[in-house]
This record gives sequence, C-alpha cells and structure tokens, in this order.
Amino acid sequence: MTPLVSILIPAYNAQAWIADSIKSAQAQTWACKEIIIVDDGSKDQTLSVARQFASKSVNVVSQPHQGAAAARNKAFALCHGDYVQWLDADDLLSSDKITRQMEAAERTQDQRVLISCGWGYFMRRPYKAKFISTPLWENLAPLEWLLRKWEHNVHMQTATWLVSRELTAAAGPWDTRLLGDDDGEYFSRAIVRSRGIHFVKAAKVFYRITNASRLSYIGQSNVKMDAQFLGMKMQIGYLQSLQDDERVRSTCITYLQNCLPHFYPNRPDIVEQAQQLANSLGGRLETPQLTWKYALIQKIFGWNAAKASQRRYNLWKITVRQAWDNAAFRLESRFSSGRH
Repeated sequence: MTPLVSILIPAYNAQAWIADSIKSAQAQTWACKEIIIVDDGSKDQTLSVARQFASKSVNVVSQPHQGAAAARNKAFALCHGDYVQWLDADDLLSSDKITRQMEAAERTQDQRVLISCGWGYFMRRPYKAKFISTPLWENLAPLEWLLRKWEHNVHMQTATWLVSRELTAAAGPWDTRLLGDDDGEYFSRAIVRSRGIHFVKAAKVFYRITNASRLSYIGQSNVKMDAQFLGMKMQIGYLQSLQDDERVRSTCITYLQNCLPHFYPNRPDIVEQAQQLANSLGGRLETPQLTWKYALIQKIFGWNAAKASQRRYNLWKITVRQAWDNAAFRLESRFSSGRH
C-alpha cells in the first residue's frame, strides 16, 4: 500500500499567508496525503480562510489559544499518516517536496531514518528565495548533525523534515513550555532517536520572513528568556546522551556563548546559570561583544540602550526590505495582469 503522508499546519493570526501554505500542501505530487489545519485561537480571519479549503482530505479544526506546540500536538493526535510533514502557516513546499523525500524513504527502508532537504528565505516572491547550503545539507549520523549545527551556528527549518510515524511517536510530543526554538528542541529529540539523517537535495522548502513579532523572536520577554534557556539545557542533555567527549563539551560551550546575548545583561540569573553550566563542561563564557557602533552606544548610554538600538535597527532593516519586496510584488502582479 502507498504510505499516507499527513501534512500538519498549526496556525495563529496567519490570515495573510495561510491560503498560500494550504495550496502548496494541496499541490504536492504525492497523491496519498491528508492535510490537517489547527487554528490556535486566531484573532484575525485565519480560521475562516482555512475553512474555505475544508474537504474530505483537508480537515480544519480550532482550539483556544495555547501556543504552536499545543496546536502541533493536536494536529498529530488527529492524523493517520505513516509519515508526518510539519508545515508552518506562512511557509511553502515545492510541489515535489514530499514525493522526492518519500522516494528516498522507500529506498532506505528504515522507519528510524529522518529525511531532510534544502530551504531558502523569501518574503513575498518565492522564486526569489535564496538557497544557501550549510554543513547540514548532506547525509549525516545523528551525533555529527547535532555537533555541526552548533559548531557552525546553523539550523534546519521545520518544514524540511519528513518523519515516519514510528519516529514521531518515539520523539514524543512537542513541549508546550517552550515559546521559541521549540522546533530545535523537538527535532533534537527526534534526531537522537533516529538512525541517521538522509538529505534530499532536490526537495525544497520556502521559508517566509515576516517581522520581529514572529515566534522565534525573544526580545525582552522574561517568559521567553526562561523558556529559551530551558530548551537550551534540554538540548545539551540530548547531545551528551549520545556522547560526552571533548568535542561535544566544546560544542556545548560554543552554543551557550552564541546564545548568551539573548540574556545579557537583563537576566543576570540566567547568565550565571549559563556560566555554571559552561564551567561544568570545562570552559568559561566571555562577556558578549558588540560591533563598534553599538559598543560606542553601550559605552555612553549603557547596555540596555545599545541592545534597544540594535533591535530597532534590525527591525528597521526588515521593514525596509519588506516594503521594497511588497512594492516589487505589486508591480509584478500589475504587469502580469496587464499582459492578460
């Protein structure tokens, strides 16, 4: 029998993008599929847009707002697939993404092998997505994959993965305590329980860049900082469960150092915990360094002013890029309509 693939879409306030995401799921050339959309108590028209696609193969449900992890757990509880494709409500899949990965899965004949693929950033125009290879874009053993992720400070986007039901069950549910990088923690669990990662170069995921309010943005939220550090400690534990040698410990220290700016100087308690964890790993964390322009602001006005300036500048850059991309999208749409 042809394996059934469940495409699971959690959605929250995604009215502007969810139709495109659902269409990309429907357009999959792998015919044996089901699509489950869980609206997580959206305050906009996300649910009504999603319901326009409801059919025998597209199930749309809603629940009170509980967070992305809870919505994903709900979607998995409702699905029947032999394989699971996670898809956020603003991202897209290439039409042959699942087909190419299922072909690889059927060649491996191992339910404990994770299937991944390449991904690229875009805003409004998917054909402008930039696919930039990283050290994770190849077949790797679980330990090597996790080490490279932190050594090179790279990641694999959520929708790139195709996961067997057996491995999904072995990984366990998404952790509802985590408010950012919950996918990093979840897939670390899946990787630890896998027998390897198989990379399919021809399959593609399109990752939409929105703004600084997206789930992964931590900002100055104490709740998100607490959740972030909890997830970090859990992921370090997963890596050490595979092996605990000098390279592993050094990589964990690198990870802590790269993440330290999230907490410094606003959360000295977390900074101290991170330092103690680094000490237990045989290393020491250094005070985060700012680039010269922010270092100057820090010297005159203090760390909080420097970090606030950095946040505002980064948000401004994203806003300008979005405005430019939106203008180009509208111009191209108008030109295309005129030709027809």
